[in-house]
Amino acid sequence: MKIANRISDLPPYLFVEVSKKINQKRSQGEDVISLAIGDPDLPTPDHIIDALKESLEDTANHRYPESEGLPEFREAVAKWYKNRFNVTLNPDTEVLPTLGSKEAIAHLALCYIDKGDIALVPDPGYPVYSIGTLLAGGESYLMPLKEEDGFLPDLEAIPEDIAQKASVLWINYPNNPTAAVATIDFYKKVVAFAKKYDIIVCHDGPYTEVAYDGYEPISFLEAEGAKDVGIEFHSLSKSFNMTGWRVGMAVGNAEVINALMIVKSNIDSGIFQAVQYAGIAALNGPQDIISKRNKIYEKRRDKLVAALTSMGLDVEPPKASLYVWAKLPDGLNSGDFATNLIDKANVVVTPGRGYGEAGEGYIRCSLTVSDEELDRAIARLSSVKISDLL
Repeated sequence: MKIANRISDLPPYLFVEVSKKINQKRSQGEDVISLAIGDPDLPTPDHIIDALKESLEDTANHRYPESEGLPEFREAVAKWYKNRFNVTLNPDTEVLPTLGSKEAIAHLALCYIDKGDIALVPDPGYPVYSIGTLLAGGESYLMPLKEEDGFLPDLEAIPEDIAQKASVLWINYPNNPTAAVATIDFYKKVVAFAKKYDIIVCHDGPYTEVAYDGYEPISFLEAEGAKDVGIEFHSLSKSFNMTGWRVGMAVGNAEVINALMIVKSNIDSGIFQAVQYAGIAALNGPQDIISKRNKIYEKRRDKLVAALTSMGLDVEPPKASLYVWAKLPDGLNSGDFATNLIDKANVVVTPGRGYGEAGEGYIRCSLTVSDEELDRAIARLSSVKISDLL
């Protein structure tokens, strides 16, 4: 049987390969600690679980949900955005519930990318931006994120002919994998660039609620004119420790939101309504749980940064996100480093090259393991010398 070219052309999804490597070691009875995947280990807050339990008893929630989601959920999203970012959203036209943000990111390409169209994609970046483009028949123009530029794309370096042809621009702050953050001035430049070239901006912002040292990330939609040119993807996954619940939202430009709703209504049947009610409880409920959770991550960050620095890696403590982005000594290959680290210490990190060519020379470590596991991982890292990983 011949599979479609769009499938055979896909690279292996990064975390599938990581999981295979972990499972292989564990099947041999070895204790492997993974710092590779950003999946919160802390539990979903009790009041959210209680809301789900109560909603499960209502048999109306056992039926098909509406593609556009519950009005109450859309209203809760709009209220949360107003309270958190002072961004005003029309819950009827500028909010779309999504099955987490990953599927919506992939489906966005089906709305605005035809065969041969160009998407401007960050490198390194979340693989789904380029994979969604590929599945839609488009081409990705990679924008290198350089340390000297604060891991922000240099929009002025994009060739004029590429900018003229581009349909979509992807940005993501706080950033995965680099943990970089963006300012309102940068977002204003993005808005001006998008208006100049008639490009749709897609901001992936699921890490705005994971921040440290008193820093508060901003929304792209806070920039003047942002809703004229694009949308923002967000999720309850990282904000409220709900990765497995698959509930998120796309918000912003009404025309783009409607196009995404048309695609999604023909592909999926929406979010289980009981989960939407749990999402309402999360958005409307106490928000101090976020700062308390972040204090736990902050302590983990400090310990991990110290350990990686002691190994000889160059690390800037992140202001936000679930990740520590560490620069390897010159000449070290990220894939070899990660493979050798598993062999020598049974600790898994993600090679930066997995996020794009510009990620070579770095590794990404996640803070989403228990304190006990992290301490054991740090002890193993402390026993390894850089020379052992060459």
